[in-house]
Amino acid sequence: MSAIEVKDLSKSYGKKSALESVSFQVKEGTFFGCFGPNGAGKSTLLRILTGQIQQSSGQATVLGIDCRTQGIEVKKVIGIVPEVESPPSYLTASEFLYFSGRVRLVDDLEKKVERWIDFFDLKEAEGTLCRDLSKGMRQKVMLASAFIHEPKLLFLDEPFINLDPIYQRKLREYLLGLRDEGRTIFMNSHILEIAQRLCQEVIVLHRGRLVAQEQLEALQARGEDLEGLFMRLVGGKDASAP
Repeated sequence: MSAIEVKDLSKSYGKKSALESVSFQVKEGTFFGCFGPNGAGKSTLLRILTGQIQQSSGQATVLGIDCRTQGIEVKKVIGIVPEVESPPSYLTASEFLYFSGRVRLVDDLEKKVERWIDFFDLKEAEGTLCRDLSKGMRQKVMLASAFIHEPKLLFLDEPFINLDPIYQRKLREYLLGLRDEGRTIFMNSHILEIAQRLCQEVIVLHRGRLVAQEQLEALQARGEDLEGLFMRLVGGKDASAP
């Protein structure tokens, strides 16, 4: 069964096209990567799939839910880590995790908040307002809030950004564990070395168009890695050119 289905998806902002006729499927239980240069349409795609914005045309469903007409229902069943969004500045790290858990109707909430505070080493910062946290600490809080309700499907936009190498490794190992459990994960990332270790299938976007969809196993069997694929398809090209 498909966790994500996208068919002829397009998105325009005025005369500027961000996505053009993008189509692909993601099977349940797949760690799926989306890659492309800056401005390729990755974040726009993720925002459509998570019910944050609506496409101009085409179809997109997540776990069988229509992203255009049932955006709130989509948000209920997924976990999201946006690229630039930060936790509310007026809440502490602990308060935000409790808030996220209550919105998600999480059982044993106190135990689960404590788990993620320990996992991301947030104990000393749990009483600090989010606006006073470092970028790395805010990223940890956003990750914890996405994981706290243990969703079947995760959308991660640059999840490793601002994390030091210790927590990049810790997060990578946690995500590998989710992959082994059969969870579905959709990830945008520029860190190809980490993505190579995590992803089972990938798409590459360039200037709003899907230019490749590959199984990592097949890619490696041809003697190519993710960086090689990326550079062959878009390396040296001006992503901003018309």
